[in-house]
Parts: sequence; C-alpha cells; structure tokens
Amino acid sequence: MGKLKSYQEQLQDIVEKGINAAEDQQKKLASKPFDYAEKLEAEAREYSVKSLRERYNGYSENLFGQLRSLNTRFGNFAAELVAKLEKEAAEGADAVSEVAEDVADAAQEAKKTVVAKKPAARKTAARKPAASKAGAATA
Repeated sequence: MGKLKSYQEQLQDIVEKGINAAEDQQKKLASKPFDYAEKLEAEAREYSVKSLRERYNGYSENLFGQLRSLNTRFGNFAAELVAKLEKEAAEGADAVSEVAEDVADAAQEAKKTVVAKKPAARKTAARKPAASKAGAATA
C-alpha cells in the first residue's frame, strides 16, 4: 500500500509542475499584448494600461491559486482513499490469519483424536505358545 501513497504523491507533484508550467507560459503570452499596448500608449494613459495589467495578473494568480487548492484537495482525497485501502487490506490479512489459526487448531485436535483411537498392538501371538504348552501338559 506504500506504493499507492507514492504514486499519489508523484501524481500530485506532476500536476503541480504542470500548473506551474502553464502559469509561466500564460504569463509570457499574456505579457506581449500589454508590452505593445504600453509602447503605444501616451504618457497620460500609461497608468490605465498598468492598472489593467495588474488586474489581469491578479485574476491569473487567483485562477492558478484555485487550481493549486484543487490539487491539494485531490491529494487529500487520494490519501484518504489509500488509507482506506490499506485498512481493508490489513483487516483482510487479520481475517486470513485468524482462519489459518483455526485450521491449525482443528488439525491438531484431529491429530490427537487419530492418535488416541489407534488400537493397541496385539499380544495374541505371545499367548499362543503358552496355550499350546498348557494344552500339551493336559493331554
């Protein structure tokens, strides 16, 4: 089950790197129109272009922050799922262990029963010669 946790963490890292790469690319692409607009704007209107850029960047940061939050929530969900799977596997292993112990106990009891019911070795062969001697003496 440790592998599942490792996979979950790797997946979360991959998503985080993808979000960061997408954010960097988006910022690069988005900055070009603003750079051109700033060059074309007159000194008096430069303030409005800068404020527009700041707003846009603020919205972008908010969007990527929400994506990171979603990734964290996904990671928490995956961690809970892994924990449940590990718990179920442990419970299954405990149940198998208990059944194995019961089977071992039953086997020991069966072995004791079989050993106790074995008939004793017959001693009739040893008695026959004594009986034949006694029969010869009476005859």
